[in-house]
Amino acid sequence: MRIGIIGAGKVGCALGYTLKKKGFEVAAVADVRPSSLDAARAYIGEDCFYTGNNLDVAEMAEVVAVTTQDKEIRNVAAQISSKAGRLDGKLFFHTSGAHDARELSPLEKNGALLGSLHPLQTFPDIDAGIAALPETYIFIEGDEKALPLLKLLGSNLGAKVEPIESKNKVLYHLCAVFVCNLLSALFFAAQGIVKRIGIDLPPFYPIIRATLANIEAKGPLLSLTGPVVRGDSGTISSHIKALEGMGLTDRVYRVLSLVALDMARERKTLTKEEIEALGTLLEGGRLPS
Repeated sequence: MRIGIIGAGKVGCALGYTLKKKGFEVAAVADVRPSSLDAARAYIGEDCFYTGNNLDVAEMAEVVAVTTQDKEIRNVAAQISSKAGRLDGKLFFHTSGAHDARELSPLEKNGALLGSLHPLQTFPDIDAGIAALPETYIFIEGDEKALPLLKLLGSNLGAKVEPIESKNKVLYHLCAVFVCNLLSALFFAAQGIVKRIGIDLPPFYPIIRATLANIEAKGPLLSLTGPVVRGDSGTISSHIKALEGMGLTDRVYRVLSLVALDMARERKTLTKEEIEALGTLLEGGRLPS
């Protein structure tokens, strides 16, 4: 099976390296940037054709991974479709978490099989992606005839392959953004708070690791601790006062504390009156005197 990669970025290089290590033939890699092709060559090796022309990959490979940015996927498919002949039996898949296989739909008229294969993982750089893939869940969807091959590729890339319905891709990706991208944003906001007193985040890493371990073991609901779930209005009031003038960080604190309040309601740790009082406080009511 000859595999081609369009888009020699972090994901493309990590997938190409891993598949080659598992015995697959990575036949061709395309990218418009010579520097990206140089990076791919360093990971995939010299026994591969490197090109700036996507059509070369479509012609040389039996399976083509489109690992470009999401906004480029449809353009790549349309460009290949307009210039290629028949692509019967060839599998084209993209690695977007947010989009389903229909993003490659221009290639349908050429007879290609379409799919998506998304490693549920963050790729800050190529080496980190390669190191993380063995423990990563791989989510796949697409044409019925494409699924067995997508499953084979996914099982050689990650820990477990999970099918997902096309209509559910957006909510799936939304969850990934919450637990990864927005988690980084949350830590950035926390770092901004603690830097005001001359401290940085490293002393907080142990509590972060312990929290994540608790969530993995018990789930987020039972892992919640802190002033909201205890109904500690005094501490919450002091937090709100300290957040005066912090604008966006103040809003983040209030919104996430309201989520925590919903969790406290579900856990039944507070009375109805306590929940109402904390809700009023977090939504901008008067601070207790």
